[in-house]
Amino acid sequence: MKLIKFVFILLGFISMTVGIIGIAVPVLPTTPFILLASYFFMRGSDRFDRWFRTTKVFKDYAEDFIRDRSMTLKRKVKLMFISDFMLAFPLIILKSIYMRLFILLVVVSKYYYFFFVIKTKKEE
Repeated sequence: MKLIKFVFILLGFISMTVGIIGIAVPVLPTTPFILLASYFFMRGSDRFDRWFRTTKVFKDYAEDFIRDRSMTLKRKVKLMFISDFMLAFPLIILKSIYMRLFILLVVVSKYYYFFFVIKTKKEE
């Protein structure tokens, strides 16, 4: 059981690190990795979970979404742009029509989720 908790904590730090790198690298999304880190820390340790929730990265990128499932329009557009940019590469490169249709289904599902499931809040 301790090994599983250790793995969750380790995955939490890896996700947090990738999320922090995503702040500086425009094509790497930050929020999904911070949310993933939160999940891993929550599963791994109460102490690490409490610590992570007090960090500036968590407060800036995930706290509102976790609290009330909402994001600012600016954050939604940024995430959508980055993920569309990343999905464009396989869409262009792949020859299989089935894979292209699958990617298009992912894009349509993503837009539906971001604009109809996640509430949009005003900038503070």
